[in-house]
Amino acid sequence: MNSRIDDESATAAHAVKSYLLVALAGQQNAGKSTVFNMLTGASQYVANYPGVTVEKKSGRYKDGEMRVEVVDLPGTYSLTSFSLEERVARDFLLQDKPDCIANIMDASNLSRSLMLTLQLLELNRPVVLGLNMMDVAQAHGIHIDADRLSSILEVPAVPLVGRKNMGRKELVEQVAIAGVRGQQRTKRPLEYGPLEETVVALEQALHQNSRLGAAYPLRWMAVKLLEQDEMVRGLVRENHPDADAILEQVDKAAAMFEQAAHLSVADHILACRHARAQEIVQQCINRPDGHKATFSERIDRVLLHRILAPMFLVLTVYCIYQVSIVQGYELTKYTWPYLASLRGIVGDLLPIPGLLEDGLLRALVLWCVDSANTLLNYLPIFFILFALIAMLEDSGYMARIAFILDRIFQRFGLHGQSTLPFILGGVFAGGCAVPGIMATKGIPDERSRMATILTVPYMNCLAKVPLYTLLVNIFFPGEKSFALFFISTVTILMALIIAWILTHTVLRSRESAPFVMEMPTYHLPTVRGVATRTLQRTWEYIQKVGTIVLAVSVCVFALLQFPNLPQAVMATYEQDMEQAYESFQQAVQETQFAGMLADRQTVLELMHYSSRFTAARLNAGSGMDKVLADYAQQHQVFFNFLKPGKKEKDERTVGTAVGQLMTTRKELQRAIKDRRIENSFFGRLGRALEPVTQFAGFDWKINIALVSSFAARESSVATLGVLFQQGADEGGTLEARMGAESTESGMTPLHALALIVFFALYPPCFAATIMVKVQTGSYKWMLFAILFPSAVGILVASAIFSLGTVLGVTGFVMMQAFYVLMFCIALGLGLFAGRSPVEAIGDSLRHQRIVPQSR
Repeated sequence: MNSRIDDESATAAHAVKSYLLVALAGQQNAGKSTVFNMLTGASQYVANYPGVTVEKKSGRYKDGEMRVEVVDLPGTYSLTSFSLEERVARDFLLQDKPDCIANIMDASNLSRSLMLTLQLLELNRPVVLGLNMMDVAQAHGIHIDADRLSSILEVPAVPLVGRKNMGRKELVEQVAIAGVRGQQRTKRPLEYGPLEETVVALEQALHQNSRLGAAYPLRWMAVKLLEQDEMVRGLVRENHPDADAILEQVDKAAAMFEQAAHLSVADHILACRHARAQEIVQQCINRPDGHKATFSERIDRVLLHRILAPMFLVLTVYCIYQVSIVQGYELTKYTWPYLASLRGIVGDLLPIPGLLEDGLLRALVLWCVDSANTLLNYLPIFFILFALIAMLEDSGYMARIAFILDRIFQRFGLHGQSTLPFILGGVFAGGCAVPGIMATKGIPDERSRMATILTVPYMNCLAKVPLYTLLVNIFFPGEKSFALFFISTVTILMALIIAWILTHTVLRSRESAPFVMEMPTYHLPTVRGVATRTLQRTWEYIQKVGTIVLAVSVCVFALLQFPNLPQAVMATYEQDMEQAYESFQQAVQETQFAGMLADRQTVLELMHYSSRFTAARLNAGSGMDKVLADYAQQHQVFFNFLKPGKKEKDERTVGTAVGQLMTTRKELQRAIKDRRIENSFFGRLGRALEPVTQFAGFDWKINIALVSSFAARESSVATLGVLFQQGADEGGTLEARMGAESTESGMTPLHALALIVFFALYPPCFAATIMVKVQTGSYKWMLFAILFPSAVGILVASAIFSLGTVLGVTGFVMMQAFYVLMFCIALGLGLFAGRSPVEAIGDSLRHQRIVPQSR
């Protein structure tokens, strides 16, 4: 059957139907999403399949007068029902009965793709083969005879290069023909050798006295019955009057075969598909004489070497942190002045502050601006981080990371498919626990799936990075590289240890299942692809700051403001401020400006001008001359009071008096803020937690930040940004403000280390907690996901701080000791499980890239 059609055939097809439903099916890493985007462009939307959390991506395009809806099914290797993705894909194909199935295949690995194709053909629906990544196949010296493949399978085969938009027209035409006219196939896609007679007999038995034939492909059902598919057995029980006899026939035939062949029926069926796939490949693919190692294979000889692979992995993680966080932080020195200027602009639009207090509106707006600025200041870090992760994804090395970690995870009770959730959760610091937990739905065995759900939140998600960066830059500036390496890897070690504990205790009775893995070829990342994903993820971060974090900031503001201080206490502070104001008036009384400054409103404007001018000078950098010129133009008289350098006697007198008044105001405002926060609802909660958290070195301010971060992790830094407020009006960074106050309060690197470790083990945020409930279907596990990490986190943090205090060691020494301890425990658990992680890596790298297994 030729893959080309003429214009008359296409026109005739379009005249019959005005709507087609097309299912896009394929294995993972076959470029299915790229083809989906090529077909639908921007006309697509995302939802969830009814009753499950699997994402449903749909799109539309027009072919002449015909509307075509394309549903991008979850990537799957087979049509079994072990994983949620497989069940969703299979249910859609069986129940929604699409007019055509577009099977997207990896042309560079046709044998693997054919394993799914043979199963799709047994569904007896119209199928069109999309041979994607033909350019990659040709680069490897693989030449596919598409017409020959089409003739063998009796379905159209269309060569594609999805990322270059090549083959779209031909694919659209073939989908229209197959979807409208249907297909008549005269040959079975494959036969099952000694089991073939049994399959035919079961097919005939299912056809008698049953409605099944009208709803389901009977040959496919017969094969699934022999594979002991529970869903298909249930369908037979519900719809066939002789169900018991048929199921007895199935069990008897399977037992006889296994006794004679010494092989399970499922393994035999898998072997038949594999043999048929190899047979088709032999007939359709021309390779050059002699096998020449591909580019990917040559690279993998080094990157996947049993000894070198772990070194390259650790080096990759180190470089990502070094380039994005260490070097990216240097860029924040250039972005912060702009954010500080933004605060000044917003402040100018608000009512000027009073003599002592800002007023509720001004305080709330500036609170929100400070919260947002604190997080937006890390945009350069995240931009670089997202770009590096996108490069890893596009290059194909991200899959190698999963491959390297697979056997290590298995040593700790996790599953090969746990790797993706951990990567999404933030192995590289840039993920999120929510999609990480969502990705666990593809893990086939419940024990590993539950362990993954409960440990994904330990990863370094994007929202944790601001607090880590803040603490490292304040308390470990000289050891920044090691501190970031510690954060990036110790979280993985702790997650493995806790996963081992969970799978050997509360999850011990849960079932397990095997894993199938494959490796995509290496690709050179494109500038457009990397830039698109980087900008998209950066914009998502900005949106989160502008929505969730600001909403949390408003709530935290309210909880920190109310109930207000008693009127008698405020009266004392107001009296002190009035005395300072009277002292100012006495100081300027003998100057030529006494008349002008006798007006209280003028003094308030002068104080506001002084705050803005001080902040602008601190953030001016090399633009000091421009700042001086701008502020001189705004108000020449005020500028003369405050300008640097030589001043007239009266101007100097007023300038000194204003400085003293501003200093008194700041001291009183700080005292009011501290007492108000301590008296507030949130402050009382922070104080109430101190008896527990004091052993970890946390004071009430840290407690408040941790509580607020339950709503959104970023809120920890946003809250600290407004709790450590001294110097904010002058445009000081949070690092400078928190560092100064921490020195006064006695906070040390040991405190910071305990906080870092606790934050790594802290319960998932509110959104991730809800996702735990969705994925487990249990409020019990949601509550466990909150209480268990809280208990573990406070115990570990308390042990670090208390032991470090008793021994009198520094935070950096304790960091090194804790890392060695976690590594030794993880290594010991790996050895206890049978083999060490190093041996597991070696075993993993000796395995072939694709490991088909019977389940």
